Amino acid sequence: MNRRWRFWFWVVVIWLLATAVDRLWWTQQSGVPAWDQADYLNSALDHGRALGLLPGGDWNGWLALLDLSPKIPPLASLVNGTVMAISGDAPANAAWSLSLWHGLLLLAVAGWGLRLRGEGLALLACLLTALAPALLDLRTDYVLEMPLAAVVTLALWRMSVWCDPRTGGRWGQVVWATVVALAAVLVKQSALLALAPAGGWAAWIALRRRGAWLRQALVLPLLASGLILPWLRHNWITSLGGTNRAVFESAAREGDPGLLSLESWLWYPRLLPEQLGVVLLVVGVSGLILWCAQRSRTAGDDGWCWRWLVINLLAAWLLTSLSPNKGDRYIAPLLPALLLLLSRGWWQWGLWLQQWRSRWTTPILGLGLLACVPAGWTLQLERLQDRPRGPLQALVQAAGGADPAVEPRTLIVVPSTPDLNQHNVSYYGRRGGGRLVGRQLGGSRRDRTPVLARAEWVVLAEGDQGSVRKAARKLDRAVRSSGVFEEVQRFPRPKDGSYSLWRRRSDRPVSVGFADAFPALAQGLAAGPAGLDPVFSAVAVEHMLDGHFSYRQQVDRQARQHLAADPDHAQARWSLALLAVLANRPAAAAEQFAVLQRLQPQSPWPAAYRSVVLLAGWMPWSASAVADQAMFEQNNPVLMALADLSGVLGGAVWRLPSAISSVPKAVEMVEGALSQPQDSN
Repeated sequence: MNRRWRFWFWVVVIWLLATAVDRLWWTQQSGVPAWDQADYLNSALDHGRALGLLPGGDWNGWLALLDLSPKIPPLASLVNGTVMAISGDAPANAAWSLSLWHGLLLLAVAGWGLRLRGEGLALLACLLTALAPALLDLRTDYVLEMPLAAVVTLALWRMSVWCDPRTGGRWGQVVWATVVALAAVLVKQSALLALAPAGGWAAWIALRRRGAWLRQALVLPLLASGLILPWLRHNWITSLGGTNRAVFESAAREGDPGLLSLESWLWYPRLLPEQLGVVLLVVGVSGLILWCAQRSRTAGDDGWCWRWLVINLLAAWLLTSLSPNKGDRYIAPLLPALLLLLSRGWWQWGLWLQQWRSRWTTPILGLGLLACVPAGWTLQLERLQDRPRGPLQALVQAAGGADPAVEPRTLIVVPSTPDLNQHNVSYYGRRGGGRLVGRQLGGSRRDRTPVLARAEWVVLAEGDQGSVRKAARKLDRAVRSSGVFEEVQRFPRPKDGSYSLWRRRSDRPVSVGFADAFPALAQGLAAGPAGLDPVFSAVAVEHMLDGHFSYRQQVDRQARQHLAADPDHAQARWSLALLAVLANRPAAAAEQFAVLQRLQPQSPWPAAYRSVVLLAGWMPWSASAVADQAMFEQNNPVLMALADLSGVLGGAVWRLPSAISSVPKAVEMVEGALSQPQDSN
């Protein structure tokens, strides 16, 4: 076996040992996935079904696939869903994908370590990566940080290869680096925090070196248009909204420290002893100090690669610290690069020991690595004890979940606890091709009436209700005392309390279906902004009561029957337009609004809606033309603002002064219209 093969053999051995430890952990745990974990499992299940790989799903085209990732890009879920189809959909089996992502991480660390100093440092960095408590935790925690850390590390390594002034500048290198960097963004948008400094540096290098470097830099926009643009164009509105909630609103809700406070800047450094272990951190940092003191006497390091790592690590750490929302997982993509740096400190201690006691160098380093084990081991034991446990699977099966023979059902989940919530109910309910989904209601007093009128299955909690509002407790009491539901079964919880499953009584049928009310509701859009809140509030509740959106097929069928008899049937057009908006089909919605614009020329709102959906579909020129044409027929502040805004987004920068004036007026008008129904109550 030659030297290079021997090196990669030991990398594989490290991965196999780490995977064996992970599988041992899964055999010992008996909990259920909590909120985030179940949410990502659901996403993997959705994508596996959409690819036709898992029971209960079929391939329905690219748009249907893109529909499944409205807030977070789909790459990790596509990979995880594919692995799930092979390994099985039990959480422990689905977690095999985490082992594969960890293998990719070790590959990136090993490759980067080879460039930094050679095989010895690379293997040491792989060992430290496998032992670090934070990464050990992520190997058995079904969230996106392990795949994100793996692909970000791979991207930073490959970008350093292309940017290397001695051996870089090749077409294969830039394609490799660009594809991996875009893949990182397609795992999670927060990859931009880690990759933006490296991308900016690479762009500056290409501009400064010119020639082939500059031509190769054009690979980024070309590949981005093919890899990221389709998803971004389809989901840009929901993605921006989700990012705003996850970053800004979440930071305000959780009371995270302000950006300029000392606590904010110390947030992530103070986590390092727990995330990396005290031994690993102390030996690494002290070794780095020793390295700095002895650099003139130390050879074998690649100075360019170390500068690339350190500068990008510091810059990415700064950007991550500037993000308003703080969390221990958010720094995970930078931990492998930090471990590579700390491994250099460990290596320096080895060089120092070799000068004085060469025979003891390997045993002492081995003892140091063993001393790192308790930190991660203790954390994993604590996680085993803290895992959420409950009768989730039994409750879901009693409600008809995980059985493809049972008709689609929606289980209203009033409590929200780590061991029972809408996300893990949906996951367990849809395993094996099942068609039961969980939906959370009770956050508002307005939920009570629709639940009593239309819900068929409800789960309540006796004892701790979890993270719910007072309105949920009132809904709980209403379900118990209304006489509409009957208790099916109670399921004791491991600690105090129980969960109870309730079903609608046979003598209390569901009220008029939403499909029957939808046409009149959709026609309410003709009232303009004043009609928006009633429409979308009703739809939001219905999507909780019916997680399968079964009303859509009936509404679509009835509307098209009306149009077959009368192509100018306005109510049918409003129904189809609203269905297209809810399904995120801007082109189809614009087609219906165009007909309504012809049928109702006296109203500005069909043209306004048409302009909005065209803008949502990345057609600003068409949106501007529609609004401009409508402005000739009637003067409306909303139309004027849409015309100016669409024009600016389409490149008509000369309309910017007009947009600065018209947009605030339109916003004021819309807000006034939206507030009128509330004032009248």
